[in-house]
Amino acid sequence: MKLYTKTGDDGTTGLFGAGRVRKDAQRIRAYGDIDELNSVLGVARSQPHSEIFGNIFDELQRLLFILGADLATPMTVKSASVPRIIASDATDLEAHIDRFEAELPPLTHFVLPGGAELSSALHHARTVARRAEREIVTLADTEEIGIFVLQFINRLSDLLFAMARYANVKTGQEEILWSGKR
Repeated sequence: MKLYTKTGDDGTTGLFGAGRVRKDAQRIRAYGDIDELNSVLGVARSQPHSEIFGNIFDELQRLLFILGADLATPMTVKSASVPRIIASDATDLEAHIDRFEAELPPLTHFVLPGGAELSSALHHARTVARRAEREIVTLADTEEIGIFVLQFINRLSDLLFAMARYANVKTGQEEILWSGKR
């Protein structure tokens, strides 16, 4: 099978079981941001000290593939081969957040993105997750999406923030606090 099909040369792409749409359709924008987020997480997992997170990167990247498939497939399409985000996906993220926050100092100020390379990459991933969330909210205004999708992407950005803070603590990098003063 060739990598290129030429079917998208007209600016359209196929949806699983639902025909073709323009490549700038809101659904495509939403799952395109999820694809970008997955790539940014790949960059984060390649940073020094990423092993402090064990298999979380693998877990998150696999979940992002599920989220992408969920968003790429309209809810009217029923197929056992299309996984969907479920409630436990979000609660599993909450468990990770709670575990990391237990080892972090309480937040008393806003934290500027940065610090160790790993932390910086995770902050970047967090901002891509927030953009994806905005695109998904816009999609949800006009099309039905999975009932746990928004909860999941919101928790994921929270987890990425907790991971960024945790990475700085574990690598001995001081967080940069924003005081609000000029």
